[in-house]
Amino acid sequence: MTSLFRLLLICSLFAISSCYGFKGISIPPDVKKFYVENFVLNDLTAPIDLSQTFTEELRRKIRQESRLLENNDTPDIIFSGEINRYSITYAAPDVDNTASLNRLTIDIKIDYENLINEEDNWSKTYTDFEDYDSNGNLQDLEDELIATIVEDILERVFNDAFTDW
Repeated sequence: MTSLFRLLLICSLFAISSCYGFKGISIPPDVKKFYVENFVLNDLTAPIDLSQTFTEELRRKIRQESRLLENNDTPDIIFSGEINRYSITYAAPDVDNTASLNRLTIDIKIDYENLINEEDNWSKTYTDFEDYDSNGNLQDLEDELIATIVEDILERVFNDAFTDW
C-alpha cells in the first residue's frame, strides 16, 4: 500500500509541476529568436529611465519565461513601442473634498511583429495604475509604484504574445 501511495504522490507532483511550469505558453516551433527594441519615452513628465527600465524588464521576462533566445540580427519576432502617458491624478476625495488617494497611471503602446507569420502581428496600448496615499511622498513611493505597474503590464503583454488564454 505504501508503494502505491508513493507512486500516486510522485505522479501527482509531476502532473502539478508540469502544468504550473507550462503556463499555457504557445510559441510556434519555428519561432526561436526575439528582439526588443528600445522603447521611446513620449511623456516628458515620466522618469527619464522608465523606457529603459521597461525595455530591460520585457527582455528579462521573455528570456526567463520562454525558450526564445535574444537575437538583434535575425529575430523571428520583434517587440517595439512607446510610453505615451505617465500621469498623476486624484483618485478618491475624503470627507473634506481633498484627495485622500492619488493615482499613478502609465500607458505603453506595444507593437508585436512576427517576421515568420505576419498574420500574428498586433499593436495594443496597455494601461495600468496604482493608487497611493496622497499624504505620501511620491519620490519615496515612485520606484515601487512603477515596478508594480510595469510587472502588471509585462504579464499582459507576455500573455497576449505567447499564450492561448
